[in-house]
Amino acid sequence: MNPVSQDGKQAQFPSAFAVEASDLTKVVPDPTGSLTILDHINLAVAPGQTLAIRGASGSGKSTLLGLLAGLDVPSAGKARLFGQNLSDLDEDGRARLRATHVGFVFQSFQLLGHLTALENVMLPLEIVAAPLPTPARARALALIERVGLGARTHHLARTLSGGEQQRVALARAFATRPAILFADEPTGSLDSSTGGAVIDLMFELNREQGSTLILVTHDPDVASRCARWVELRAGRIVAQGSEPARVAASGSGR
Repeated sequence: MNPVSQDGKQAQFPSAFAVEASDLTKVVPDPTGSLTILDHINLAVAPGQTLAIRGASGSGKSTLLGLLAGLDVPSAGKARLFGQNLSDLDEDGRARLRATHVGFVFQSFQLLGHLTALENVMLPLEIVAAPLPTPARARALALIERVGLGARTHHLARTLSGGEQQRVALARAFATRPAILFADEPTGSLDSSTGGAVIDLMFELNREQGSTLILVTHDPDVASRCARWVELRAGRIVAQGSEPARVAASGSGR
């Protein structure tokens, strides 16, 4: 899937990959001199593919996600979104790219507590520069219904349960029909039952919209829902593989 252009059609990008990392490295200062968080990461994710980044706490998973999404800048190497080298863009340029083509789901929900569920879902729609095929309010209402929260539409986010807040976050993430969704431990703050329901919903929405999905998790069961996985240890990819059934299902839907 390519991002939606201003005329509502799929924009074309000069790359066969939605996301690419080439020798991606992140080094930060520490009391001993420097700490290497990521060490020459190389990977590529095709449009519409699902990839799980797994590993223990401190392995560099969230740092890698942030670099791939342009939320942070690497010390060396390159990260590309749809062929665009993120290092060639300034902070405002990366923000514009994310606003138009990227959705996010975070462990801590990242909702604005003083806004209603509807207002939170409408936020990304109100900052997208390109014309939308559906009015923002109508799109947001439809998504809130889709995630099963129609009765909570006008409730303030801070009054919702954790599972309800993550459902609102999912609706917000998919509001702009993003070409790619980055999810960072989306069930980390939820109990197993609620988390399982949220994961089911996230994969359903992702299939419906055909987005590329990159998911950070330490849960092997969640990782197995993706067509591919890579495992990080001490900032390096130490293993990778695929789930044949998921690969086949992904291919048949595109």
